[in-house]
Amino acid sequence: MSQTRTTGHLTPYALTALRVMTGALFLGHGLVKLAGFPEGAQPGVQPLASLLGVGAVIEVTTGALVALGLFTRPAAFIASGMMAVAYFLFHAPASFYPVLNGGEPAILFSFIFLLLSASGPGAFAVDSLVAGRALRRAAG
Repeated sequence: MSQTRTTGHLTPYALTALRVMTGALFLGHGLVKLAGFPEGAQPGVQPLASLLGVGAVIEVTTGALVALGLFTRPAAFIASGMMAVAYFLFHAPASFYPVLNGGEPAILFSFIFLLLSASGPGAFAVDSLVAGRALRRAAG
């Protein structure tokens, strides 16, 4: 029996766990900059008119959408691009090596969001509910 046959049915559920956790962590990064929650976390509340403030709005919005599985593909694509820009703008100038410039989380977020934008939300996504309703309306 092939491994694909025995474990392939779990892929949508693993993708869901990855989507929800990544979205929640990204939302948390944005909340620190946007609302100062949790208190004492760095970098703290940022002005909305700053680059970090705009990034915080994108992080909160796309993080929540991805965690819920709503507009997953476009939200994940935007988040992936934002993290790629963040890496090259804020981390790469400090050092070529991600382990030295603190850019590993930015790289991981970027590639996880890229995967989600290509693969979709997995199981238990609001996108699936909306698509199911649209199909039922079209059929009936």
